[in-house]
Amino acid sequence: MHNDTVTYPHYPPSPRFVFFDRGELSRILNLYGRMVAAGEWRDYAMDRLSDRALFSIFRRTSESPLYQIEKRPALARRQGAYSVIGQAGQILKRGRELDQVLRVFDAKLIRAVE
Repeated sequence: MHNDTVTYPHYPPSPRFVFFDRGELSRILNLYGRMVAAGEWRDYAMDRLSDRALFSIFRRTSESPLYQIEKRPALARRQGAYSVIGQAGQILKRGRELDQVLRVFDAKLIRAVE
């Protein structure tokens, strides 16, 4: 009798990553497009990590990001899952709703259009 059972070494499960869902990404890219049209922003990068998702906004590609929009689900019940982080690492706005957090850019968009 021949045993065809193959055993594989135990590998740890691959880490789960946090992503922006389609609706969240649509709202972020809508804001990004308006700011590009106003001449304020020129480039972006998206990162997915095991504990958070980041949308980084740049004036020039070679610089550090002007802003980072962060989704951190672990903070959803405490301070809110979404935050906008400035260039120096300060948290400009934090909350449970993405639209509420993105309002931090409203003044900048109005100023850029005027």
